[in-house]
Amino acid sequence: MRAGVEAAVVAPVGGRLRELLRVPPGGPVELGSIDPRSTPGLPGPEVTGEHRKGWARDQVELVGAELGRQQEMLFATAKARAARADPTGLGGDPVGLRVDPPGLGGDPARRDPAGLGGAGVVGERPTRGDGRRVLLVLQAMDCGGKDGAIKRVAGAMNPLGLHIRSFGAPTAEELRHHFLWRIRRALPPPGYVGIFNRSHYEDVLVARVESLVPEPVWQARYDEINAFERELAGAGVTLVKVLLHISYAEQGERLLDRLADPRKHWKYDPADVDARARWDDYQAAYAEALSRCGTPAAPWYVLPADRKWYRDWALAHLLRETFDTLQLGYPPAGFDVRHERERLLGPERSSQVNSR
Repeated sequence: MRAGVEAAVVAPVGGRLRELLRVPPGGPVELGSIDPRSTPGLPGPEVTGEHRKGWARDQVELVGAELGRQQEMLFATAKARAARADPTGLGGDPVGLRVDPPGLGGDPARRDPAGLGGAGVVGERPTRGDGRRVLLVLQAMDCGGKDGAIKRVAGAMNPLGLHIRSFGAPTAEELRHHFLWRIRRALPPPGYVGIFNRSHYEDVLVARVESLVPEPVWQARYDEINAFERELAGAGVTLVKVLLHISYAEQGERLLDRLADPRKHWKYDPADVDARARWDDYQAAYAEALSRCGTPAAPWYVLPADRKWYRDWALAHLLRETFDTLQLGYPPAGFDVRHERERLLGPERSSQVNSR
């Protein structure tokens, strides 16, 4: 925190970012009408001063402290409820993730189009407690800033309560299953904040643009995704789906920056240039995914991301506002506090008397 900066979180102007960035459900999405360099909700210079970038970074630090507190309450609530449900602690994995139902071979997509197996999203065993957790889904074009956003915003939270997963091209094993199989296996446990760097939406983005599957297959996946996300919401998962929206020009600059700096060569993938050549196709695929899979249970947010400092500021506030909707608090003690205090102090008092 820079000297002279007032240590107070400043709310976005014009409303909550959950409203300002949200994709209206059901309507067409025109990504070309959203300026990737815009800064919705950012206060004016009378608040930020001349150095908006430094001000925003200070604010991310302040909001991050609140995110850490909210994360702790989420984790504590899940742990307390799990302890009451299973005092012995022998109940097994609280996530309860399942694999394909036994005895069923062949194509899992034909057996189970929604990828849910009739057993619920979080498995055959019921989830202990209320199962509440937060899942941040980050999608973007290559160089969109997913890694940087995770580092700067999630970095403020306790890593012990984070569940971060990245999804690349499916492995040979994953291809033998329904496309949602690997996603289910990566769901965060109750009480955790999950972050998906790419997600199941790759199967209606890359799969569509690169013709990895026939059109009837990827067309059917929109409804499958909606069914899957409804199940997630019913199981206590709060979904925050964010498209980090960058411009064609900004992507080009970031790719050139990776080539110019030997320390960033490891980030460069020649395949990114091939995908860049199909920019319009990917934008159309994103627009349809946002339009068809933006639902009340799992809305989409389009976050202008050309300015990295604004990206981090907006994402931090979006998460803070999401936590506010959960109305979290620290759980009450599951024991008699007075009795435990007496037990703790009893031997100490006895030793003090005996030493006289």
